[in-house]
Amino acid sequence: MTQPTVAAVAIGRNEGERLIRCLISLRGQVDQVVYVDSGSTDGSVQAARDLGVAVVELDASAPFTAARARNAGFDVLRQDLPTFVQFVDGDCGVEDGWIAAALDAFSGREDLAIVTGWRYEVHPEASVYNRLVDYEWHRPAGDISACGGDMMVRSADFIAVGGFDPTVIAAEDDEFCTRLRKSGRHLLRIPLAMTRHDAAMLRFGQWWQRAVRSGHGFAQVGDLHPDYFRPERRRVMLYGGVLPAIALIGALWFWPLLLLVVALYTISYGRTVQGLRRGDLPRKEALHQALFLSLSKCPNLSGMIRYHLRKARGRAMHIIEYK
Repeated sequence: MTQPTVAAVAIGRNEGERLIRCLISLRGQVDQVVYVDSGSTDGSVQAARDLGVAVVELDASAPFTAARARNAGFDVLRQDLPTFVQFVDGDCGVEDGWIAAALDAFSGREDLAIVTGWRYEVHPEASVYNRLVDYEWHRPAGDISACGGDMMVRSADFIAVGGFDPTVIAAEDDEFCTRLRKSGRHLLRIPLAMTRHDAAMLRFGQWWQRAVRSGHGFAQVGDLHPDYFRPERRRVMLYGGVLPAIALIGALWFWPLLLLVVALYTISYGRTVQGLRRGDLPRKEALHQALFLSLSKCPNLSGMIRYHLRKARGRAMHIIEYK
């Protein structure tokens, strides 16, 4: 039997030392590495070339997106198509042994299009925002409906669904996974460390901007697949839009409405804390994270509005960066 081949596509923009760590982590694990750069100005392109990695520099005439970058990396591999492609963001290092473990998971499972694992933060202790995303990455193992951008994908399935949609600027991985599922393919998360991510979120403004980007993703992917992100969009509209509007009316004209809104937010916050505690978070950590999860509905709504305004005006969807 012919041994499967694996190539890696890393994407980045001004990742600096994080990119070097990413590319070095792939040495000895894959047959080929392609780095796709989206307009970096920090020497990332030369650093990748110095490591002997094939580099693609995206043309700035079209909007940069992670989806566009991943497609460009895959296109380089078409001449000598590998069996599988490991996609990884340039701020992530791939764990030793991950590639071999993912290949084992694919073995005997012709129905599988994607195998992914767990992403961890390099410095979760650096800020509450890093701890938030570290918890966000830890999702149950087993059959899944979607995953993040770090994933091993069967090349034939990537081609069959046309790759990523380059116009989707956030949650492009969810959108890609949704099309794979609708085509009848399966996705699997195995309970192993896959990548070490460096969010480098040390300021409230970074966290807010990331939440804006998430909201944009909720709206855009929900527009393409109305059944997807439906609960998320409803929660954002309720807690980020409707209840604040009612609270304002109550504050100006009818104070019992304000009390009702406060009560609803308190109940929602309590349920969020309980959910986090069920996920084995310590009480203090759960109380802290629940506060930010509740607050996130406001920047989420901003991102959703931004998407719909862009669409209504016929404007290109440009990336929303937080670092």
